[in-house]
This record gives sequence, structure tokens and C-alpha cells, in this order.
Amino acid sequence: MNEETFFIQGTRGQISVAVDEWGVPHIEAGCSDDVFFGQGFITARNRMFQLDWWRRKGLGKIAEVLGPDYIERDRAARLFLYRGDMRAEWLAYGNDTRQIVESFTAGINAWIDLTKVDPSRLSPEFELLGYQPDHWEPSDITRIRSHGLYANLEQEVKRAITIRDFGLEAEELRRHLSPPVGVSVPEGLDLSLISEDILAVYRLATGQIGAGEYKPLAPEGSNNWVVSGNRTATGRPLLANDPHRAMTAPSLRQIVHLKCPEFDVIGAGEPQLPGVSIGHNGAVAFGLTIWNADQEDLYVYELHPDDPSLYRYDNSWVRTERVVETIAVRDSEPVDVELEFTRHGPIIHTDADRMAAFAVRAAWLEPGMAPYLTSLQNLKYQSADDVRSALNRWGAPGVNHVYADVDGSIGWSPRALVPVRPNWNGLLPVPGDGRYEWAGFQDASALPNIIDPERGWVASANEMNLPDSKDWNPVEVSYEWYASYRMERISEVLDSNSSMDVAASMSLQNDYASLPAREICSLLPEQPFESQMAEIGRRMLRAWDARYTAESGAATLFERWVRGPLRNYLLADALEGAVEDHRGAPALAGISPSEEVIGDLTVDMRLFRQLAHNPARLHAVMEETLAAAVVNLQSELGQNQLNWEWGNSNQSLIRHPLFPILGAREEDWLSLGPRPKSGNSETVGLAAPTPATGVQATGASFRVIVDVGEWDRSVAINTPGQDGDPRSPHYSDLYDLWLKDGYFPLLYSHDAVEAHTITRIRVCPSP
Repeated sequence: MNEETFFIQGTRGQISVAVDEWGVPHIEAGCSDDVFFGQGFITARNRMFQLDWWRRKGLGKIAEVLGPDYIERDRAARLFLYRGDMRAEWLAYGNDTRQIVESFTAGINAWIDLTKVDPSRLSPEFELLGYQPDHWEPSDITRIRSHGLYANLEQEVKRAITIRDFGLEAEELRRHLSPPVGVSVPEGLDLSLISEDILAVYRLATGQIGAGEYKPLAPEGSNNWVVSGNRTATGRPLLANDPHRAMTAPSLRQIVHLKCPEFDVIGAGEPQLPGVSIGHNGAVAFGLTIWNADQEDLYVYELHPDDPSLYRYDNSWVRTERVVETIAVRDSEPVDVELEFTRHGPIIHTDADRMAAFAVRAAWLEPGMAPYLTSLQNLKYQSADDVRSALNRWGAPGVNHVYADVDGSIGWSPRALVPVRPNWNGLLPVPGDGRYEWAGFQDASALPNIIDPERGWVASANEMNLPDSKDWNPVEVSYEWYASYRMERISEVLDSNSSMDVAASMSLQNDYASLPAREICSLLPEQPFESQMAEIGRRMLRAWDARYTAESGAATLFERWVRGPLRNYLLADALEGAVEDHRGAPALAGISPSEEVIGDLTVDMRLFRQLAHNPARLHAVMEETLAAAVVNLQSELGQNQLNWEWGNSNQSLIRHPLFPILGAREEDWLSLGPRPKSGNSETVGLAAPTPATGVQATGASFRVIVDVGEWDRSVAINTPGQDGDPRSPHYSDLYDLWLKDGYFPLLYSHDAVEAHTITRIRVCPSP
């Protein structure tokens, strides 16, 4: 067994860390302050560069280590820092949150102090970039907000452009809205002012950092479900959760076990935060998925013709608030940058020619909205009722909480800080002149709950899941959700199995059945097509089980067909009469869904079902478009159908965030893969490829299944590994297991942990 002892100032007593063979640190201390100090210390030991990179991105300190190309990126990040009252900020999370964060950051700083004495303890990224990490302030964790999951602003701009250029009918084909709602242009909004350029700074602040280029955050989701004991093989509840996030090395999440007299909790959280957001505490299991509450609005301002620092508000001119900050720049002089704010939020764009400015109002910039920090409430739950009570504090991001306790109670409670918009619905930008103001936020008691349902389970998969109006008093939450196919498949499986167990949940988390594929392929004719190319496709798809397995050539054909010629036909046909003939091609390009990460076939399926009412026409369209898809695929991949395997078009390639910057050095830890990967955008086992590269951009890097009450029977996976230091044996040791849809035991009891401990670390008070 490997053993290591540290003598550190800042702890009250000894902190013991048992690292099991899968890299999970089980941290135990005599008080909560020490256990959070230990979490910060061990996380820094294992993932110091990941922590430092998150902090630099969030605070706007990248130019300090990468040079002048990143000044604008840093300025953008600083626009979206929390700048409100810190006392209100800390109290919004809970009475002990500040003390917890102080202990956690003290642990991080203690590790940083060790590396100043012995730089060899730093992972190789620091040497390659030639710098050392800075100390953390507790407020860093609460001030940084730009790492949350946001999307509405992108949709407001896209919707405005589509309506302006092609009309409301075209917009209805671009994006499905639910519950059904009419879209109207807010009074006073000049659509001619809206362009993609407006979002450049917003995207800089929230996007990924590359080699001088920036990509906006991709849409991300999750699955979760909780099954009551009356529908499991054991009679105990079962909770499963698999967040779908960016695939990176190191993993976005870290599994950790925290034990002290006050609590005993295990599960995963984001490394830069104390506590655990998905897991259990020996009494209650808890999980989450994104709930697409609309928490953003884009405001458009008229600027004074003689003084662009003044904007019109409530029939008067108001001066913008201007803040000058200094950005340190590597190998260059510091640069002063100017940040501007209106009463609604940061200004992200100014059109000097049109004398207009654009600012963001975001609920996630309110007090208590640091993403996931409210998960600290998870530590001390003793029952499902405790969960529902504590969730009244939850603000960001919008989340479907599911939970189960040892007494057998289960529940679903979606929570978010949801703005009240009294005179518009948030679907388009609005003038910032005072006519469109939030009237506070929805009270948590107004949001829905499900407690111990008769069907015996609750689940969510980012779909529109607001209850029918007869079950609650509806409030406006959002009209933009992910497609419902994952949830429909989860429902299908859970309803059909009255004896669910851990193995069945593992299978469901890695389920590759596509409901759209099943529906469309079921309508292919039994008789051959006349077209030779279409007949090749018909035979393949009729014999296919509609599962996106890596070895399936039919999956590749279906993907190219449904998102290629079939989609183009359906949308072009629907556009006839909605736009002038000469605008048909640009309108089609404008409304076609982006397939960069998670595609959405909702509109396609609606149009396909309409087409299916005319069997003769359906037959002709299928033959024509399927033939085109086969021709395209043969041209791209050749006639040998072995080359059509889905795993060639959908590959796992997990890269370090520095790959765009350091990739030329050919360090093997910068890139893992490529390897064939099953799944697609509509499967429960989500693995959505970027079309241009065929690389899986998002998916379930972390999965957990909790056997409530028999905790050692729980399982988890975290790819590529638990650690972020490439020199660690736990940097990528779970990658192959994950590729095989495998798991390891999530050990909780003292005896089970001891039986599998391979490394023991002691953090002792300095003499």
C-alpha cells in the first residue's frame, strides 16, 4: 500500500484519506471544517491545473499566462462576475456556506504552498506554460458565474433573425415551443438591429478556450430516474443519474467521499466546489438534470445621439456604469479595459452606427446563484421532506431534482430562480426603456412537485415536463426544451419492468434504441423500391433494430438520411408558401437545426407524421430521399458497408483543454482515443457527434446508480479517470471500462472501503 503524510497548518486534527483502487478518495476528519479542508487539499493534489484553469477562465486571468491574444476573452469574463453585496450572497446559500468555502479554499491554498516549496508536485501543464498557480479567495467560488449552463440568449437572437428575415411561419419550423405559445414581436423592438455579432462577447465569456478561437458552450443535458421499492427487485428504492456534459480530460466531475461526525456523504460534484451534488448521504439519495428554465433576457437600448454613455430609460437618459479594470498580460504591459453596465446587466455589444447597445439580464447574476453551490444542502438530509424544504434555496442552474430516502419515499422537485415577466414571454429581445421589467421571481412553492407517485417512479431527461394545468397552477417557466425521445424511452422501460435492479438501470443508462428511427423505419414498405440505391437502403433499415451501436452500418445510413435528404425535403416542402420562392434556399439554411452537439428531430418528426397521412406520397418521398442518402454515403465512405459502421462516424476522442494550444507537442495525455462509440442524440445512452469531425462532443462522462439502503451495492463510472495529473495512474484508468459501458462499485461502508484501499494519505496539523 502506498502511504503519504503531510504536516499542514490550518487543520484542527488529523485528516485521513483512503484512496480505493478506482481512484475515489474517502476523506474522513473529526469535524466538518477539517473534512472540507481535506477535500480542497486532495482535490488540489489531484487536479490542480483543472482548478486553476477554471479560476482563471472565470475571473478573466488567462492573458496573464497566455499573452495578449486573450485580453478580450478576459474582459468578457469579467463582465459576468457577480458584483453584488457579498453578505447577501453568502446568506443566500445557507448559514454555514461561507465557513465551508473558507475551509475548502484554505485546503487548496495549503497544497499550493507545498508546490511553492517543491514545484515537482505541480502537474506538467504548469511547466509547459511556465507559471505557478495563485492562491484562492473564498469569494472566487461565488463570484464566478460564467461556467453555468445557459442557452436562452442564443435562441432569442436566432428567433429574432429568423422572424425578421423569413417570417413567423419559418420560425415555427425552426424551433418547437412547448407549452404551445404565440410568438409576437415586442412593441418597440427594431428587429433590424439584431445580428449574430451581438453575442460575440457573451460567447467569449461562456465558451471554451482554444488556440486564439472561442467556441460557445454546447447544449448539454442529463437523464435521471428514481424507482420506488414496490417496483424494484429488492423492495428498496433505486436512483440513477447520468449527466451529459462536455467530454474532457480530466473529467468534468470528481467522485469523493466526505465523512465527519456531522455527515457521511459520497458522490460527484464539480472539482472547484465543496460538497457533493449527485450521490447519497446514508439516509437520502439525490440526483439532478437540467431543467430549462428561462433565466436570461437580452435588452436593446437607444443611445443618446450626442453621448453614447447615456441610454434611454423611462423617458429620461441614464448614464451607464463604467468600471475600469487592469488585465495582467504575459510578456507585455498590463492593459486597462472598460466594462459597462446598465440597470439590467453587462453591455455585451454597442452598435455605434445605429446608436444602440445590448445588455444581458440574467437570474444567475443574482445573489445565491453560483452554479451548484446550493448542493451543500445535500449533506445533512435525513428524509425526502428535508430535500423539498432545502430546495427552496435552489437557484442556478435550473434543475430537475430527484431523490429517495431509506424509508422508501421518492420525489421530483424541479427548481430554479424563474423571473416573472408580466407583459412578455422571454422568447425575443426587448427594449431596455423600462417597458419590459421583471416583477420579481416565482416563489419556489409555485413550482411543481411529485411525491410518491402511483406509477412507482419519477424521471427526467430535459424534456418539457410541466404538469397538466389540472395538476398545478401553471406559471411561465420556459417554452424551450430538449426533445422528448430519451424520456419516452426511459418511460417505456420503467413502465415495462416491475422488478428494476442495478443491472437493469446500468442497461438503461447505456440504451442505444432510437425511437425516431424505430418509428420512421417501421413505415418503410415491405415491397422493394424500384430505385436500386433506395432498395439498398430499404433492406438495411428494414433489418435494423433501430439501435445506434458502434458496429451498425444502418445507424450511419439512417443518421445521414434523416438529418440530410429527408430533413431537407420536409422543411423545404413546409416552407412552400411561407416564403417567396427565391428565398427558399436561404430560409432552409436558416431554420435547419444546428447539429453541433445535441440535435433536435422534434420538428422533423412532426412534419414526417403529417406526411405519413398520405401513404402514396410517403412512399415516393422515402424512395427519393433514401436513394439520395445512399448515394451520398457511398460517395463519402465507399460501397463497402463495413466502412459505414456508426463507430467510424461517432468516435470518442477525449482531449485536455490545452490540446488546441499544446497539441503540437504530441504529449499522449493531451488526447485519448479516437475509439468507436455507440449512441446518438436521441438515445438514452447519449453520445452526440459533431458532424464536421465525427467526434463525440457531449455525453455521460459520469454515471451513478444508487441502491438506497444497501449503499455498497451502488455503482459508478467517471471517465477517463478520477485524477487530473497525467502522471497519476488514475488519470485515464477508467476510460476502457467506460467504453465497454462498465461501472465500478461505489463503496461506502468502512469495511468495504478498507478492503479496496490502495493508497493512504494523512494530513496532520503542523507541529
